[in-house]
Amino acid sequence: MSQKLKNKIEATDTSINALLKNQKFTIDYFQREYRWQEKHIKILIEDLTSTFLKSYNQQHKRPEVSNYQSYYLGPVVFSVNSETGKKSIIDGQQRITSITLLLIYLNHLQKESEQKVSISELIFSEKYGEKSFNMTDEMREPCLKALFEYGEYTLKDDDDETVQNMVERYADIEHSFPEELTQAALPFFIDWFIDNVVLVEITAYSDENAYTIFETMNDRGLNLSPTEMLKGFVLSKITDKKQRNEINELWKNEIQKLHEYGDTTDQSFFQAWFRGKYAMSIRPGRAGSENQDFELISSRFHNWFKDNHKELFNITTSDEFYDFFKYQFPFFVKWYLTALDAHLDFDKSMPHTTYINNWGIADSLQEPLLLAAINYDDDTDIIKKKIDFVSRYIETFTVRRAINYRKFGQTSIRYSMFNVIKLIRNNDLTTLGTNLSNEINNIPENWDRVGEFRLHGQNRRFVKHLLSRISSYLDNLIGKDTNYVTYHHPDGKQFEIEHIWADKFEEHRDEFDQKGDFQNWRNSIGALILLPQGTNQSFSSDKYDDKIEHYLKENTYAQTLHPSYYSKNPNFLKSKVIQKLKFKAHTQFKKDDIEDRQKLVQRICENLWSVDYFN
Repeated sequence: MSQKLKNKIEATDTSINALLKNQKFTIDYFQREYRWQEKHIKILIEDLTSTFLKSYNQQHKRPEVSNYQSYYLGPVVFSVNSETGKKSIIDGQQRITSITLLLIYLNHLQKESEQKVSISELIFSEKYGEKSFNMTDEMREPCLKALFEYGEYTLKDDDDETVQNMVERYADIEHSFPEELTQAALPFFIDWFIDNVVLVEITAYSDENAYTIFETMNDRGLNLSPTEMLKGFVLSKITDKKQRNEINELWKNEIQKLHEYGDTTDQSFFQAWFRGKYAMSIRPGRAGSENQDFELISSRFHNWFKDNHKELFNITTSDEFYDFFKYQFPFFVKWYLTALDAHLDFDKSMPHTTYINNWGIADSLQEPLLLAAINYDDDTDIIKKKIDFVSRYIETFTVRRAINYRKFGQTSIRYSMFNVIKLIRNNDLTTLGTNLSNEINNIPENWDRVGEFRLHGQNRRFVKHLLSRISSYLDNLIGKDTNYVTYHHPDGKQFEIEHIWADKFEEHRDEFDQKGDFQNWRNSIGALILLPQGTNQSFSSDKYDDKIEHYLKENTYAQTLHPSYYSKNPNFLKSKVIQKLKFKAHTQFKKDDIEDRQKLVQRICENLWSVDYFN
């Protein structure tokens, strides 16, 4: 290698199409794991789809996409071996992996479309009939192949962190991608995604230069954050030196508390606080619409506050700035962090806050909703009830949408959820309960489709949530000291989804001619329960006559299948709620029994998520 080439560094803006088409990348050893989490994928999908929708118009022809607004995705760094020509990813594999997963999902979406965009060569190249994917990592290959061909992959015990995250993030993409882009707009979006999303490709011809670039990009960022710029503006408005020093110290303390939860939690807090309590407008879904309060708060909330503090916050004088940030700021930090704690640690006074951490909506909508109704002069009990009420509304909305196979990504629901934020802002508890009850009663998706609901490759996470809620709810009705966490994510042995029918089509030929019909009924929500890991594996292939004896030792919902349970548990039969739900034993488990159980699940859901809770 010549010294001149070895020292060369190239940087150019490029599209996804140019970056990935018929390319092969090896992944550097120190960053092989794919570690993106749900929030990263959700933010990416929100940013991409909202940017596209700013320009999209149903009257456009596809060539007009070339004039749409571009989106900058960030830099990627490669090291090229000048002898072999092989490219190694030094920085950016998280983004490239996520892009690949999105491309695979889009390729599945367009299978039924008359207008298809050629994107398969961005995902893999083919030689002698063998597919090889753009990232040459043998651990990823089976997962990527299954996702590309079938849209799902069954995790194995020896799958590593990367494969597990890839499967989960693919499900997040399916969950978050807006419905309005899945039909006529789809080819326009794919065109835009592969040609208007811009990256900067940095190529070095020596590992030394490549790592220097990597370190420079990751270690030397000295730009002021929006939080720091907001602080500077606030302090500049407080003329009394003693007051200014006091707010400066208070600010440092509060930001330190927020940073204990993550490096950017301070920015998420200000976005949630300003959106929940003060934002008055949101950009309409029409193409070409200008950003409004909700969007302007996203990354430049310091500028938005500077422009709106007089009109929306009603603070102008030095004393008003001092009072506002001395009292309101730490108050809302406290309750923002209390809600984050309740996401992770089950709190009986606001249990729904834990539920929506596992089955909620995008943080950019959820967090402002949780803060919107809170008032500075509310006492602790009232605030917790308000947070719980709003969390219950969010969970009811998401569960009813999921039961009806409806998506609720940020782009799809942002406008309606922003209207709810404004509706409940500063409500007292009674008004909040009334408003949320009315909103729930107006949700178009009801419980009637429970009978059609099935487990499939991409909704396992929701089914686990639903069964955990049902199982703990029934336990609590008869006085058992369990909760949602007991089933959903306990500290010890985990619970798994158990099919009451073993996967043995031949044992059900008396009711089914086609294996597909058998699988459809086997995956019905009425044919599923939760069992502890290990217990599930040890007799999952047994016949129902043998399984039912084991079920008698498990949670209440599983026990109700066995006729003996009804004679040995008087508390169960005495409960008025249980009587209303009309349980029955199943000495055998045929199609009719599954149908009965489906109807039972519907009755449980109607009762469990009743608006009576708000009374």
